[in-house]
Amino acid sequence: MPPAPHQAASPADIEGRLTAELASVVAGARRRALRDGDRQLDTAHLLHSLMESDPDVRAAFEGGPQVARVLGYLVQRSIGYGLRWQGSVEDSGAVPLITQPGWSPSALAALDHASRRAGARGDDRADGRDLLAALAADPGCRAVEVLDHAGVEAAWLATRLDGPRRRP
Repeated sequence: MPPAPHQAASPADIEGRLTAELASVVAGARRRALRDGDRQLDTAHLLHSLMESDPDVRAAFEGGPQVARVLGYLVQRSIGYGLRWQGSVEDSGAVPLITQPGWSPSALAALDHASRRAGARGDDRADGRDLLAALAADPGCRAVEVLDHAGVEAAWLATRLDGPRRRP
């Protein structure tokens, strides 16, 4: 059950509304944050894990070169670029500051947005495309900074993700 409008959703509440595949993406992002020595799982960690593991997410881009640029930039971030982010809290200002140990407010907001997006189309659980759309919709988050540096316009991507969905 979603929290009341004035309450912040907890990570456990949000993770219960994800597909098994997306829950795996979140677990991978958590491992990446820990491995990178980051205090918090942020939207760039989520984007990295999504790009590595979800073919539907990669299909949302304009093809191989765009995917390669995003992944290349994410790898650069994980081997040093992200050092300027260490020790800081990612908060794009898109939502009131929600603090949960180990999570950036923007990452929690993106997962919550993804869950609400899934609900709006009648699905009980959010998937990778929902999360990618939520990330792309927050112009102040680190994932959008990564997309910008890789030459992907986040607004274009969000619009593209609002199109028809592929069904298995």
